[in-house]
Amino acid sequence: MANIKEIQCIRTRSNGTWVIVKVITDQPGLYGIGSASDQYHAETVVTAVEQGVGPKLIGRNAGHIEDNWQSAFTSGYWRNGSILNTALAGIDMALWDIKGKEAGLPVYQLLGGPCRAAVPCYAHASGSDLVALEDDVRSYMEEGYQVIRCQLGGYGGGGFIDQSDARLSKNAWHKPHFFDDEAYLENIPKMFDYLRSKLGFKPKLTHDVHEHLRPQNAVTLSKLLEPYRLYFLEDVLPPEQIAWFRLIRQQCTTPQAMGELFINPHEWMPLITERLIDFVRVRVSKAAGITQCRKIASLCEWFGINTAWQEGGDNDPVNQVAAMHLDLASWSFGIQEDNHFNAEELDVFPGHAILEGGYLYTNDQSGLGIDINETKAAQLLDIEQTKIPRHMSEDRRLDGTIVRP
Repeated sequence: MANIKEIQCIRTRSNGTWVIVKVITDQPGLYGIGSASDQYHAETVVTAVEQGVGPKLIGRNAGHIEDNWQSAFTSGYWRNGSILNTALAGIDMALWDIKGKEAGLPVYQLLGGPCRAAVPCYAHASGSDLVALEDDVRSYMEEGYQVIRCQLGGYGGGGFIDQSDARLSKNAWHKPHFFDDEAYLENIPKMFDYLRSKLGFKPKLTHDVHEHLRPQNAVTLSKLLEPYRLYFLEDVLPPEQIAWFRLIRQQCTTPQAMGELFINPHEWMPLITERLIDFVRVRVSKAAGITQCRKIASLCEWFGINTAWQEGGDNDPVNQVAAMHLDLASWSFGIQEDNHFNAEELDVFPGHAILEGGYLYTNDQSGLGIDINETKAAQLLDIEQTKIPRHMSEDRRLDGTIVRP
């Protein structure tokens, strides 16, 4: 068996937010890669990998994945934080990649073999108005997508009031628009009423609240959307308020998807074991890798919950592939969020997954089946962009209160 010789990070994408971990073994040419990307703290994650978790694992048997995970998990005493989880996930994925290469098998075969032929994905449709949104939904339907997320513009769209129309205090803080719960509660049901009247119930539709509502209004929205038979309503509550899912479950049958911000088992465990949600949506890298997520998927199976691993625009092709291997091998899989990369980005990652007709396909090469061209990765990186601090976009209510995204 191979031992871990070196662990390094490769930053890429033009803004440097993609962090790819490379674990090099003492066997010539044998290495693995994993995703440790973070849109807002890429440099911090690099430090955590190269100066924190990584050095502890040098010299260890690369095949002892579970033991290495447990050792790294408790290496800093405090645990279950987003940075540690992300650093650990990058190493964990790379070790699974190595094990697959040693065995000459794709990772999903090591996880028990395929439960399905390909991985169905859901698309992201949006529009500045209802007609534009309908057109976007129809375009995805023509591509073959069966499940489509529907948004009125960006997150919170349908709930914004322009400054010129808002009744503000005389000392109001300047913002071009403000989020209003009541406007959202009025416009999102209207959006789905329109879409169902035009498209019927054949397409499976979802919507992402992105935690914008106050908890009591999250309950109200879930009830109001019940007649439109959503495939799921996503992130209707922030992680700090997940106890409200009990009230939502008592009030209506709208399927709930939750978990994009989850990093701690105490967040997803009660929602799964009490059957308070229908889809768990943690990001594989933020939940600490394949080793942790395969356990989440197994737990979901026994409680009738499905997985819908989070992807989205800031994720990288390596995390997408890791999610795909879990999807293929997990009976509890429900749907996979899609992700679109430009040709220049995909050129950095030979062996990347293929997204076609609403399905994600693997290449069946050993390991994760994906590699990184380090020369092209460096060429893609814009050093000046990496110096720009990045923060989550900030919405506020009429009185200036921040909306937690």
